[in-house]
Parts: sequence; structure tokens; C-alpha cells
Amino acid sequence: MALHIKRIYEPKEDRDGTRILVDRLWPRGLKKQEAAVDVWLKDIAPSPALRRWFGHDPAKWSEFQRRYRDELEKNSSAVEELERRIGQSDATLLYAAKDPHHNHAIVLQRFIGKD
Repeated sequence: MALHIKRIYEPKEDRDGTRILVDRLWPRGLKKQEAAVDVWLKDIAPSPALRRWFGHDPAKWSEFQRRYRDELEKNSSAVEELERRIGQSDATLLYAAKDPHHNHAIVLQRFIGKD
């Protein structure tokens, strides 16, 4: 079993397995049919306040990771739902952020221990 992360705007691949959108907001300019999302788990995403605070600023990356992990620890039902959806098969966490090195999907993948 592998857990991948990728930008939702990238094409679907066979290796993706179950495609799980982990953003709270639907990605701009993308039709649902084009996205090929199997599951949309809005509640696993960072809170709106944390997302706004971070603003995808790399200088805030370390603190963002800490705060998001804190949110995940308090949101066990969403984490359990994600783990259930992943199961024992391949899966891909989909995100819309432009920065492939500073986004919540990375933190989420590490948090559930599948990196």
C-alpha cells in the first residue's frame, strides 16, 4: 500500500488508487468530472482561520505544521474517516495549493504515518 500526494490539477494516473480531496474548498476552475475525485473529506483540511493565517507563506511553514498537527489531534473522527477510506489499498491525497513543498497534504501524510 502506498499513500501519494499530488496536486488535483495533475492528470489522474492508475497508481493513484483512491483519490481523496483533502481541501475544505473546491479547487478553482475545475469541474467535478475532470477532477476524478473518489472522496472529498472537507473536515480533514486545516481550519479556515489556520489556512488564512498561513497564507502559503514558507516563512510560517514550521509553525503551520505544528498548528495543523494540533488540529488533527483534536479531530480524531476526520482522521479515522481518512484512514478508513485509505484502508489497505493505494491512495492519493489531492490538494489545490500551488506550492508542492509547503502544503497541508504533506503534513497530513506524515501525521497518519504513510510518508
